[in-house]
Formats: sequence, C-alpha cells, structure tokens
Amino acid sequence: MLLVTITLLLTRPPSAENDYAEAMKLANGLGGTRINLAKAAEYFQRAAAKNAPEAEARLAYWIKNGVGGLVKDNVKAEQWAKKALADGLTAKATNSVEAQTELAMLYRSGLGVSRDLGKAVDLYEKAADQGHAAAQNDLGVLYQFGEGVPKNLDRAAELYQKAADQGYLAAQNNLGVLYEHGQGVTKDVIKAAELYQKAVNSGHADAQNNLGKLYEHGQGVTKDLGKAAELYQKAANQGDAAAQNRLGALYQFGKGMPKDVGKAAELYQKAADQGDAAAQYNLGVLYQYGQVVPKNLRKAAELYQNAVDQGHAAAQNDLGVLYQFGEGVSQDLGKAAELYQKAADQGYVAARNNLGLLYEYGQGVPKDLGKAAELFQKGADQGNAFAQNTLGRLYEYGQGVPKDLGKAAELYEKAANQGNQTAVANLKRLSGQRK
Repeated sequence: MLLVTITLLLTRPPSAENDYAEAMKLANGLGGTRINLAKAAEYFQRAAAKNAPEAEARLAYWIKNGVGGLVKDNVKAEQWAKKALADGLTAKATNSVEAQTELAMLYRSGLGVSRDLGKAVDLYEKAADQGHAAAQNDLGVLYQFGEGVPKNLDRAAELYQKAADQGYLAAQNNLGVLYEHGQGVTKDVIKAAELYQKAVNSGHADAQNNLGKLYEHGQGVTKDLGKAAELYQKAANQGDAAAQNRLGALYQFGKGMPKDVGKAAELYQKAADQGDAAAQYNLGVLYQYGQVVPKNLRKAAELYQNAVDQGHAAAQNDLGVLYQFGEGVSQDLGKAAELYQKAADQGYVAARNNLGLLYEYGQGVPKDLGKAAELFQKGADQGNAFAQNTLGRLYEYGQGVPKDLGKAAELYEKAANQGNQTAVANLKRLSGQRK
C-alpha cells in the first residue's frame, strides 16, 4: 500500500496552482527564470483548463492583447474573463493576493466586468500592502499615469522600487524609465541603464528596447550602435513593436549595420501591424517616395492616418502635405491646415513652417501675416533655417512685422550659416542694398 501511495504522488499531474505559478515565472522572469511568453501562455492554458480562476483571468487579458503568440480575440477574452468570475475569482480575492491582482486587472481593462479603476486600485492596494510584486508594479503604473488615482510620480517610484527589489523585471524597467526622465526621482540616466540591464538579463523586451535607445544615443552608456542593434533585435524577436521600428530605422539608414531598406520595410510592417504609430509613419514614408516598396500615395495616406489617429506629429504634418497638394487624397487645404495645426501644437517645426505659409498666402485659412510671422518666429527659435530665412523676408518687407532690415539681415545670416542657399542669396542682396 505504501509503495502504491508513493507512486501516485510521484505521477500526479501538476496542480492548477503550480501551472499558474510556473506561468507567472515564465511571464515575468521571476527567480532568475528567463522570460518565455509563449511557454507562459501554454501554462496559463493548462491551469485554465483545470478551472483556476487566476489563470482564466490572465488568459483573458493575454488573448485580448495577443500576448505570448495568442491570437487576439475579444469575444474569447470576454468568455474567459466571465469564466474566471464564475469559477470564484471574486471569492478567492478575499484572501489571495494573486486573485486580488488578477481581479484588479479585469476591472482595469473592463474584461468580464464594467471597467472600474476605483475597484482596481482598491484590489491592487490590498495585494501591494502584502508585498505582492506584480500588484506593486501595476499600482505604480496607475499612479504614474493618473489612472483611478491622482497622478503621483513619487508614489509610482516608491511602488516600482519595492517590486524591483523583489526582482520583478517590469518594475525594474518602469523604474528605469522614471530615472531616465527624472520623473518622481532625480534624473540619473546611468541608474536607468543599470535598471534596464537587470531586466535585460532575464529577457525583458521593453527593457531591451529602452537600453537599446540609450546605446543608440550614448546616454548613460558609451554610444554603441552595434549594441543597440543587438538589443533591438532581441526585443524584436519577442514581437516588441517599438524595437521592430527602431531596428528598422537602423537598417534604413545603415546605422550600426549594412544599409538594407528592404529589411527596414519588413520590420516597419511588423510593427505597423501591431499599431505602432512610429512604424506606421515610417512605412508611410517608404510608400510615399517608393523606397523599396512600389510608390503608393494612397497607401502612404492610409498609414499616415493610422499614425495621426494616435497623435503622431510627423504623420500629422506629412498627411497635411498630401491634403495640401491632393496627393493620394482629394485636395483639401482646410484639412491640411487642421493637420498642420495639430502637429504645430506639439512643437513640430516643419508643421509650423507649413502652417505659416498657409497663413501668409491665405490658403485654407484667412490670410494673416501676423499669424504667419508668429509661426515662423517659433520655428526660428527652434533653429530652423527655413523659418529663419522666411521670417527674415517678412522683416525685410515689413509684412506682419515692422520693417527692420537689421533684423532681416540677422535672420538671413543665421539661416545662411546653416547652409540655406536662399538665405545666402538674400543676405548678399540685402548687404548690397545697404551699402
């Protein structure tokens, strides 16, 4: 009898709780485990098949967002969320930090329940107060972006630190972002790089992308385009859209690797398919000018519009250009002006120049030389040669600003020193007139 009992114990299949725990290790790189999202998805599915509500909830979220190679399916995601609730997730949340965290995630995302950030915060707080790293990290995100709570970067940093101290990779990455940008903590790019590196060591894709950016630009680390490309590639291999886009840019311009615009287009497409606005814009540029892909202005306009819908300034400007000249879309100067304004409001200098020209000539907007001068002044203050030259012309002829030849010469000279040939000619002509 004893032998039979031992044999049964040794051959008993893993419990749902063990499958869920293994999935969380693989998903988050816990205990030095290397992140493997596809494998984690398998374990979540195994635990969910055994009616573990925590796994069912997590699976719902992953299916909704297409994580771990799972096909995005809002209907299935909702079904799994409701099953988690039916299998007792709410009851388990009374005394289980894992259940509290998973139920909070459902309330945060509105899966299986009406979206309720207040309830999500309460549940995250309960789990975080008990030292649960995932809850500390997720609550930190809510404080960082002011979701369900007043925005509080200090509190976000505090929560990320607690989770990071437990080796929670997402928190190490998130805390690194705060240090990189000086939000809630004193800016320290070297500290950011160290935090990213910790998460990189276990394969965290966002950290790989973020550390890659630092290597690309030489911030907090010695500039190394090869290292940047290597990190972007690792993240891209995990399906990280931002890394796919950044790696595409390195290929497009031959930075840190041989130039390969075809490879760039392929990477942009992968990222664009995931809704990455920067990649949609970059791919749009390739279609607009027929680089590697067949020239297709309509396709370019569609891609720009996708990025515009996410507030991408360069896409707003470039789509404005297409509307201004009727390329790939029906000509619409009013629409062009509207798009330029959106980009200009974000400080995008090319849009300020383009909108300034519309005001100068009364195209799509009422003619207003004062407004034009104001926009060119903003561009000039940003060091843009075109804006400096154009504003110089307005000062030379007293259009929208008081006539001031000295100011005109000063602006022409600034633009000429940047190689603007029109400004060189204007400065030479004006100098001849003033002798």
